Amino acid sequence: MFLFKHPLSWLSALTVMVLLSVQTNVQAQQPMTPMQLAMMENVGAVVISSEGTHVAFTKVVPADPRTDNSPSSVELHYMNLMNGEVRQVPLDRNPGGLAARPTLDSFTFVTRMDDDEFNAVYELNPLTGEVRQLFMHTSNMLGYVWDDRGRRLAFFANEEMDLPENPLPYEPIYFEENRPQRLAHVVDLQASNRQVVDLGVTGSYYILSFAPGGAQIAASIAPTPEVDDELMFQVVHVFDSNTGALQARIDNAGKIGQIEWSPNGERLALRAGNSINDPIDGRIMVVSAEGGTPENINPDFLGKYEQIKWTADDTIHFLASEGVWSSFGTIAPDGSNKERLIDLGGPIKRSFSVSDNGHIAFAVDTPEHPREAYLLRRGSDELERLTTTNPWLSEVAMGVQELITYPARDGRMIEGLLIRPFNENEAERYPLITVIHGGPEAHYSNGWLTGYSLPGQLMAARGYAVFYPNYRGSTGRGLEFIKSSQSDLAGAEFDDVVDGVDYLIESGLVDEGRVGATGGSYGGYGTAWMSTYYSDRFAAGVMFVGISNNISKWGTSDIPEELYLVHSRKRLWDYWEGNLRRSPIYYVDRTETPLLIMHGAEDTRVHPAQSLELYRHIKVRKPEVPLRLVLYPNEGHGNVRATSRLDYNLRMIRWFDTYLKGDANQPVPPTHLNFSDFGITFD
Repeated sequence: MFLFKHPLSWLSALTVMVLLSVQTNVQAQQPMTPMQLAMMENVGAVVISSEGTHVAFTKVVPADPRTDNSPSSVELHYMNLMNGEVRQVPLDRNPGGLAARPTLDSFTFVTRMDDDEFNAVYELNPLTGEVRQLFMHTSNMLGYVWDDRGRRLAFFANEEMDLPENPLPYEPIYFEENRPQRLAHVVDLQASNRQVVDLGVTGSYYILSFAPGGAQIAASIAPTPEVDDELMFQVVHVFDSNTGALQARIDNAGKIGQIEWSPNGERLALRAGNSINDPIDGRIMVVSAEGGTPENINPDFLGKYEQIKWTADDTIHFLASEGVWSSFGTIAPDGSNKERLIDLGGPIKRSFSVSDNGHIAFAVDTPEHPREAYLLRRGSDELERLTTTNPWLSEVAMGVQELITYPARDGRMIEGLLIRPFNENEAERYPLITVIHGGPEAHYSNGWLTGYSLPGQLMAARGYAVFYPNYRGSTGRGLEFIKSSQSDLAGAEFDDVVDGVDYLIESGLVDEGRVGATGGSYGGYGTAWMSTYYSDRFAAGVMFVGISNNISKWGTSDIPEELYLVHSRKRLWDYWEGNLRRSPIYYVDRTETPLLIMHGAEDTRVHPAQSLELYRHIKVRKPEVPLRLVLYPNEGHGNVRATSRLDYNLRMIRWFDTYLKGDANQPVPPTHLNFSDFGITFD
């Protein structure tokens, strides 16, 4: 921090000018509208070229929900870092798998042009703008990686299954059967015959990483393509990339997200779980490439590693979450010499890409804007913003966003984020929306916290305080903290949420009679818990794809083993009554909270029956409680289509406005939305 001294009169004049500027800006700003939020764009992937001359990035562009209920489209753009010129690449379909091609200073991606039978790997020359096809397989590719020379390509594709043709005029669904394995292949693009080599272990492949020089390749393999196996049972193998022959097997256990080779090819760094019971892949585990058990090189780290890269100087670069902040730095492969190159605080960095000359590109969001492309030039300590995808945000009214820390009832300190009401009056108490995150192995960072299901700045501008608690079991605070909620579903973890609400009430900000709760998935479970077990504390709930019955949840979810290994730590059949007592349906007799339940009709993670069960129990037992269940066709565990998202957002706003700002005894709002109430026209 630099401190400057100025004459008092100059400083006073400066203060007056700043205050006048702030007041004028406040008067000019307008609240965010639902349509603005629905049409908000953001940057996706950000990649810097090998020579550090260009940055390519994807931009996520929503469809207009008034006319098109489609998922967002994805555009590909690239920027010349010398002159700042940005160009869009014209494509027939969405691109994926954006990467820098090593040594050639170009970018590659997967897409399907109109004349392609399958998707293919394409290459963009950023100097000319030329796009050319590099490789197409005999079926669609699911992802790919390059070797360090930009010559050999390893990719995933589903196995081709030879199933008999059904002569009947219908086809039944064989639940969890006849699913193809994800196979892995290697091809040398500079070879004359381009022979495709198959890696020789049966299973489904998820992560591929070439050794320096390309002679070996490491792969993570799950026994089957089922979600549980993908999450919990991937094992790392090392192959000869020329023949596909197995050379070594690593004894890793639990979740895994990344494999990085040491510069000499002797070791592997895994971004993975510490054990089979670790809920996340947020540790750095190092092991010999010849086999063995990975070792956690930084076991006492009170954070979560989000991305790693083992560089040529035998240093591991890392991006990490530490509480509500992100950090970027280096660590030696034995865990020593750890150093933050970008300290805590400031923008939230979500991913990074390093060029050969040391420039680093980041995907970044802040409390003021969603994800954008940023650059850290070699030798600089200041992030440079490259893109502004929503310039209109500078005119939008926003509340102050801040970190709060409070004691839980057992003394443990809990962190959370608070968005204060816009243009707050200290003499007034405000309605509060409590946003409970899913997972529970997740956390809120001090970045952009507004979306179709996240009230954020949209509701702060409408006179609400919005609270995001990182209750125990959240990521970003180390191994002990994340495991502290295991075998205690809905116990201390959700007590932490209520203790945060009490803290805000005692601070004088929040009206205790106007507290709401919302959240999706595990956050939907939390919302259901607040609306039943803690119903006396919450005046409104908006539950999304949430859990209501832990017994039937186990029998209908696609992740029963993950639920056992990193959450309940008890088998369902050994703990029937305990699971029932930690289910919201068990406490329906307490329900007084007006509850809006919303769910994707095709959800396989949390079956829609979970919402139906809670709806039916409340409807029959407490018919006087305001209640509605909305199912979204063709949506799964979260809405991806434009109109479904807008509909969810408007219903959430209307429910909270009705029961946190109006009379709690008001009837349930009409089923159909009055779009003019939200300033939405269809001209």
